[in-house]
Amino acid sequence: MEATAPTADETALVAALQARNEAAFVALVGEHGAAMRRFALTFVRSPGVADEVVQEAWIGVLQGIERFESRSSLKTWLFRIVANKAKTRAAKEARSLPFSALEADGGDGVAVSADRFQGPGSTHPGGWISFPEPWHQLPEQKLLSEETRAVIDTEIARLPDVQRLVITLRDVEGWPADEICNVLELSETNQRVLLHRARSRVRAALERYFAEE
Repeated sequence: MEATAPTADETALVAALQARNEAAFVALVGEHGAAMRRFALTFVRSPGVADEVVQEAWIGVLQGIERFESRSSLKTWLFRIVANKAKTRAAKEARSLPFSALEADGGDGVAVSADRFQGPGSTHPGGWISFPEPWHQLPEQKLLSEETRAVIDTEIARLPDVQRLVITLRDVEGWPADEICNVLELSETNQRVLLHRARSRVRAALERYFAEE
């Protein structure tokens, strides 16, 4: 992904950080600290380890800010540091997620079970046997319930690591696709494939949950 030109505000912030302006650093922590912790938790499972990862990342920021040349956005640079620190800690917990794995498909290529589609010799081979239930027809309170959210969280936790990382950033954290590609160094195509497969798994889990009620 190509880097975008920094805004005037970001240029001023970077200059202040490079000048060791304490207020600028405090503002940066306030803006990104919580999100960095949540991001670290997509690599490691322990909140305590995530806190340590973020602390190590901030040390890395202080040590490296003078060499920052705005070839990427400041946010992208910050979260790449977090990713590198988190991967190192995850490896110690036997949960290594190397960057080379991010170009893989993140699991099997089947997003929806084949038994949902008509087979050879049918009227419409490859067509749906039964269509997914439209979510907009479900009561809003059911979609927003704590139980429904628990189903979503549980299924996300079961996803292959890379799929879980992408869907968490896109649908939980609300990151735009280009930021995910930049931080994780993914191609646009791979990001879309990983997100589609993750969303399909979550949707299937929700369909089973709603059918049981």
